[in-house]
Amino acid sequence: MKWVSKDIETYFSAKEYVDTAVIPIFSLSFGNEMKQSASNAEFITLITNYLERQFTGRLLLLPPFTYIKNNDPVEVLSELKNWEENIEGNEFKHIFYITSESDWKMVENQLAGSLIWLPALPLEHLNDSQKISMIESQVKQLLNLFTQKWQENL
Repeated sequence: MKWVSKDIETYFSAKEYVDTAVIPIFSLSFGNEMKQSASNAEFITLITNYLERQFTGRLLLLPPFTYIKNNDPVEVLSELKNWEENIEGNEFKHIFYITSESDWKMVENQLAGSLIWLPALPLEHLNDSQKISMIESQVKQLLNLFTQKWQENL
């Protein structure tokens, strides 16, 4: 389910089955890093949307956690932990963060949720069918990871 009103209505009627929140993480950079920032966001958006389609009824895809790359990392982490507390307080048993920002690997042990770091694959020169094929391949690997995490907490 996505963070849209129609899906949220469905979420309320099937809340006991939706135990997983997925949060894409993007950074905004300008200047020389702007293109890479946009490329990372595009890649993670495609991955998380495809993942949501695979697990509709089991997970809720939240809006991306977006921050300015140059902001104080302690403040950014604090804000994400605030999101985490609110999500956990609303009966989600599993939280997955998905990002192409490698900096998050250094603080993943401070998060209660599971951080998935994926290096962004360059999509700009691919046609739509090539993009879909590449995204499907990445998501197949994620499906196993999600299933494994869910089984650990049975």
